[in-house]
Amino acid sequence: MRVGVITFPGTLDDVDAQRAVRYADGEAVPLWHGDHDLKGVDAVIVPGGFSYGDYLRCGAIARFAPVMQEVIEAANKGMPVLGICNGFQILAEAHLLPGALVRNHKLHFVCRDQWLKVENNTTSWTGRYDLGAEILVPLKSGEGGYQADEDTLKELEDDNRVVFRYVGENPNGSRNNIAGITNARGNVVGLMPHPEHAIDALTGPTDDGLGMFLSLLDSVVKA
Repeated sequence: MRVGVITFPGTLDDVDAQRAVRYADGEAVPLWHGDHDLKGVDAVIVPGGFSYGDYLRCGAIARFAPVMQEVIEAANKGMPVLGICNGFQILAEAHLLPGALVRNHKLHFVCRDQWLKVENNTTSWTGRYDLGAEILVPLKSGEGGYQADEDTLKELEDDNRVVFRYVGENPNGSRNNIAGITNARGNVVGLMPHPEHAIDALTGPTDDGLGMFLSLLDSVVKA
């Protein structure tokens, strides 16, 4: 399993995402924002950080990076793509996922360990989880409030495209407590919390996040 991890100017969590791939016995392949080349990978992770300094809107500039043109094309053909935090914002800006991520409702940066409920375990990134399981992973974002119009929210709920939901107090004002969603095909997933920071109980609050990367291994092998 060869998984590309993109680095943009301002990316923070690319090394952590690469480490998570290796924990799942995959090969992490660095991808550069300025290249039109996915290097033959089986999947792509768009990691967290502050791409291009979060100017304009979070992810608004990164969406037009040369590498994202290749990611959009590959995702539309079925390649698994995961967007974490800023990566989720980029996938929304690229229209690979619906809705938008806006400033947290209390206007403060939130950094804490966050419980999530697994609402969909049929995506390329969630097959290792039991439906309804609760996992604990870090959350760290200032613009993590998921927003969408009523028709989009209804579509996401009716089509079982909410992947993760916040448990307990809503940390950022996301509609319907949504922490992560998927596209209709189930190969593209975006979430605000950071599973790559919860792959080893020695360095994270749990190893609950490792399931996402092991799930990818399963889906690539089946393909």
